Amino acid sequence: MDYTEIEKAQRSLCSRSTAEFVSTAPNDKIGFARSTVGRQPINGLRHPTTPGTSGWYIWCGESFSESPDFFDPQHARHFYEDMPVASHLLGLAPGYRFLLAGAYLDVWYDQKLLDV
Repeated sequence: MDYTEIEKAQRSLCSRSTAEFVSTAPNDKIGFARSTVGRQPINGLRHPTTPGTSGWYIWCGESFSESPDFFDPQHARHFYEDMPVASHLLGLAPGYRFLLAGAYLDVWYDQKLLDV
């Protein structure tokens, strides 16, 4: 994994989306719903960061679960390795969401994500 290239792609997406870039370093933790891998679309939302965590919660498919074990904590580097198709999205600042389905990408800001 070449984090320099990933960060370059993240900065480029943020620039195109007029979004602030906020790094998700390889050792930062994310919440990832591993049980949903292989479904479409890929969804992500970012709450404010805390020390050691990125604020990202990512799942695949149409359904989101409130179950406390829906998301698995993992280091971002594992997500970058396992889901390279979405790695360029993890530079979006807290308050952003994304939906990725094949070539379709929607990125938007949701102020409510900051109120946690």
